[in-house]
Amino acid sequence: MGDITRHETQQIEDANASGRVPVVFVHGLWLLPSSWDRWRALFEEAGYATLAPGWPDDPETVAEANADPKVFANKSIKEVADHFEAVIRRLDAKPAIVGHSFGGLLTQILAGRGLSAVSVAIDPAPFRGVLPLPISALRAGSPVLANPLNRGRAVPLTYDQFRYAFANAVSEDEARELYLTFAVPAPGEPLFQAAFANINPWTEDKVDTKNPDRG
Repeated sequence: MGDITRHETQQIEDANASGRVPVVFVHGLWLLPSSWDRWRALFEEAGYATLAPGWPDDPETVAEANADPKVFANKSIKEVADHFEAVIRRLDAKPAIVGHSFGGLLTQILAGRGLSAVSVAIDPAPFRGVLPLPISALRAGSPVLANPLNRGRAVPLTYDQFRYAFANAVSEDEARELYLTFAVPAPGEPLFQAAFANINPWTEDKVDTKNPDRG
């Protein structure tokens, strides 16, 4: 598990000191915590204390991430979920957790661990038991899944791949701006875990949907 960073520690301390309801934003593959900046500002204006932790070893900026992509390699679903759990357990109050795509999957895993007061999973990646695996999800993951060697690598998206997966409802100009502003490489491991979850009884891609403390 990656250590809690100084930046994450500051967010935890600020949230605890504020006395406000905390909201934890969870980013997915090919993005950094900065992808939540506008949503954090919106929630802060509404009176919440927001946090956007990174995945273990996330660089601080997109430029740093693209300069050293290998730092993303070999991150598993459990490793990332455990890191978010470590952050959440240092909060004084159970947070709302909001995640998108693979962040949505992680949100459901964290909720299943009883760590959230409420959870919002936006277009989440599938977990074991969800059938069938959508063709659109397979296509979005194909830059990784097309090569088994990518399991242990960090894999970037081309602009066209990013547009299909993330920016298919905006103009060409906005899509290119989003790509240049937010796109970073991603670990291949979580995608392979998700793709084969339904044939692997020991998969980390599973959610406790029956926990009575699930928020």
